[in-house]
Amino acid sequence: MSLRLEMLQVARVAPKVLGEAAELVREFLLGQQNDDGGFKDRAGKSDLYYTVFGLDALMVFDEAANVDGVEVFLKSFGEGEDLDLVHLSCLTRCWGAIGRERMPKGLRKNLLSRLENFRKPCGGWDNDPKKEHGTAYGSFLALGAYRDMSKLPPKPLRILQSLKRLETPDHAWNNAPNMPVGSTNPTAGAVVLLNNLHLPINADCGQWLRARLHAQGGFVAVPDAPMPDLLSTATALHALAALDVRLTAEETERCLDFVDSLWDAGGGFHGHWSDDYLDCEYTFYGLLALGHLSL
Repeated sequence: MSLRLEMLQVARVAPKVLGEAAELVREFLLGQQNDDGGFKDRAGKSDLYYTVFGLDALMVFDEAANVDGVEVFLKSFGEGEDLDLVHLSCLTRCWGAIGRERMPKGLRKNLLSRLENFRKPCGGWDNDPKKEHGTAYGSFLALGAYRDMSKLPPKPLRILQSLKRLETPDHAWNNAPNMPVGSTNPTAGAVVLLNNLHLPINADCGQWLRARLHAQGGFVAVPDAPMPDLLSTATALHALAALDVRLTAEETERCLDFVDSLWDAGGGFHGHWSDDYLDCEYTFYGLLALGHLSL
């Protein structure tokens, strides 16, 4: 199963939790698509990264975007010659979302081939061409793109070799080798990667992730972070589900209160308590978090 489908299965529970507010979220998401077919970034411009989240979030509501418009937007990027790893993977995933049958002949092969230009000797991927080692985030992006094209990357077990070098002494992961402590999002990404590839995972990392639960609900990005955020909350919950580590009823209620505190009557979710913006990305993470907290 693709990484996208794994998340969508869970996020599709969210509209029932939202109740009457679900219609506001749906309307917000529909309003995020620009006339050129792409979805708005925080400045209102169309961006491939936000288009992935816009398409996925609308799928949660079984709502279709203007797919013909999306196709025109995607074609403007050709084969992704000028894109970095983040946007190249998003271009690939967007094609997967609107249907591979819409892709020009030969594009799938060429996009995946171009992804390999960002692969490092360790077997992982990273956006920075100057770095010699891949990151959990880069590998997550690449594997997600391959999976959306119904493919596996060449020598997928090399991803495990890359992740081994990113492990931290506290049974977690970070995005660079030899870090003293782990970070929530790289750890969650590593867990999801290993689970998707059906590889063993150290159970201790589940307890590490659970310990990132903030006293007021939600999860923090790093052990000493002053406040939780929605990205860390959604990714931690997704990884904990893969590890079959469950929160108590009281912990779940705290997390639901935290996610609810980030919802805006404009229909979207804020990323954290100090965030003034609404966008497709955090709205999707809000839906994913609600889905996990309601299962």
